[in-house]
Amino acid sequence: MLDIRRIRQEPDLVKAALARRSAELPSIVDQVLACDQRWRELVSHVESLRALQNAAGKEVGELMRRGEDPQEARRRSSELKAQLAPAEEEVRLASAELESLLHALPNLPDPTAAAGPEDEIIREVGEVCALDFTPRDHLELAGGLIDTERAARLSGSRFAYLKGELVMLELALVRWVLEKLREHGFVPVIPPVLVRERALFGTGFLPDTEQQIYRLADDELYLVGTSEVALASLHDEEIIDAANLPLRYAGFSPCFRREAGAAGKDTRGIFRVHQFDKVEMFSFVEPERSSQEHERILAIEEEILASLEIPYRVVNIAVTDLGNSAAKKYDCEGWLPSQGRYRELTSCSNTTDYQARRLGIRLRRDKRSETLHTLNGTAVAVGRTIIALLENGQREDGTVALPAVLADYGAPAALGA
Repeated sequence: MLDIRRIRQEPDLVKAALARRSAELPSIVDQVLACDQRWRELVSHVESLRALQNAAGKEVGELMRRGEDPQEARRRSSELKAQLAPAEEEVRLASAELESLLHALPNLPDPTAAAGPEDEIIREVGEVCALDFTPRDHLELAGGLIDTERAARLSGSRFAYLKGELVMLELALVRWVLEKLREHGFVPVIPPVLVRERALFGTGFLPDTEQQIYRLADDELYLVGTSEVALASLHDEEIIDAANLPLRYAGFSPCFRREAGAAGKDTRGIFRVHQFDKVEMFSFVEPERSSQEHERILAIEEEILASLEIPYRVVNIAVTDLGNSAAKKYDCEGWLPSQGRYRELTSCSNTTDYQARRLGIRLRRDKRSETLHTLNGTAVAVGRTIIALLENGQREDGTVALPAVLADYGAPAALGA
């Protein structure tokens, strides 16, 4: 949520920034300003009525102490009280309308977010090998270790059984990544994956992405699409001493996405599924450090991909494709030989004060409190990473060489050998 004080003080700057996202957003800013002006006028009116009622009440007491007739003062007090109730209701309604308008506004994009309409390619890392044979895709390479047919009978499309050595590969990958993240100061967390509406609203997934979220029928709970939601809410409504920042967490959890609107896209295999496992980085930092932390998270993502020997490129996401909460977002796209193109493996976003303001998370320094900044980044989206490992490690005979860094964590050195 945007700071109403900034909208009041710099309306033209806010409108110009939001216009980069959509030409329709500046008009909502105008509605916010008009509603805010009305709300402040109503609050002033209510405060005046209360002052007059208090004065009339004091006058009644003073008249009674002097032995004089307080009837007229009582009548005025009663009239003011009768006016106060509907005036307070107007304030409540105006406040609710203002909140609703503010919630409709996305975060202000960072000036360095790609202008669009296309993402900005920052760099390509690693050698994309030209294979001397026709590359197989991950389903062909995995054989029966990925079973989508039986999973479809069990749960419907976009689900899979992962079996045998691929299970050991996943567990090794997760353990290796968590150890690496601990070296970078991230505390491992296994969070709840069922959350209340406030958590999704606070992180900006509601009301922006309702179509992607699973909701329980009999409880006011939702399945998370990323552990970002639970990690952001770890300090909901808390004031954190600045001396304790930055706080960095690495959440490992299953994630659930309906993939609404993705009909016909990536229907083969496990690239786009309804359930997958992921390790997510999340940081709470001082406002002046969030840009630096964003680059730090990106560097960790690149370190992971390089260690796994996956060729990749980094892209600065176009401002028109940013989610509501992100001010700036990077994607790391891994090379998939079977498709002959780069596909998204990880992303990291600087959400500045947008999520923290919604969740009421503040920092205290110099005896003052202020809204801190939050950031998130994918360390490993397990399914997509396994795809990249299989396809980039494939040999002509259909066997797959796996990265040596995972061997100490229980991963096989190769598949199909």
